[in-house]
Amino acid sequence: MFTGIVAAVGRIVAVRPLGESGSQAGLHLEIDAGGLGLGDVGLGDSISVQGACMTVVALQGNIFEVDVSRESLSLTAGLDREGEVNLEKSLRIGDAIGGHLVSGHVDGLGTVERFEPVGESHELAVRAPQALARYLAYKGSVAINGVSLTVNRVEDDPDGCVFSVNLIPHTVAVTTLKHLKPGARVNLEVDTIARYVERMMSVGTAGSIAAL
Repeated sequence: MFTGIVAAVGRIVAVRPLGESGSQAGLHLEIDAGGLGLGDVGLGDSISVQGACMTVVALQGNIFEVDVSRESLSLTAGLDREGEVNLEKSLRIGDAIGGHLVSGHVDGLGTVERFEPVGESHELAVRAPQALARYLAYKGSVAINGVSLTVNRVEDDPDGCVFSVNLIPHTVAVTTLKHLKPGARVNLEVDTIARYVERMMSVGTAGSIAAL
């Protein structure tokens, strides 16, 4: 689990195919951790990379390496090429939850509709697919490229919805969101609580556990 509070911006510095399956293969990434600090990270530990939970398979100095399956690549953006990525180590018992509980399992891709200054902050508007629109609510939580944000507005349409979030100057400065432009694809993870609420509402009382 993560909190959606980006600890550092790192950089994918090398990308190579896994195995010999060509375009069907996954990718092996080498990532410069930047200011993340890997002193307490071991093989098998989890790190959120651009909002996707990745397992550390190798460590050397300030570089960690991960393998990304072809399925993961098809469901995410920003993990198939060199460039900056948001990084966060997994949550430990006793750590502060500054954002919201984030699993690092990307639910789908959104598309940036606009990203523009509004006063001292920035407004980021993202189109979400229909499958995710039901989980996005005014003042609810969403993770965009691994960053915990609060939904300020939702506009529904037949294809899904467009939701807006406000980015304070600090968030713009310390995450990769500052590079977004209209048309860019972003990794979305909806609030876990919203998923459980939908499940409970859809099942109703038929599967309720009998009171002891």
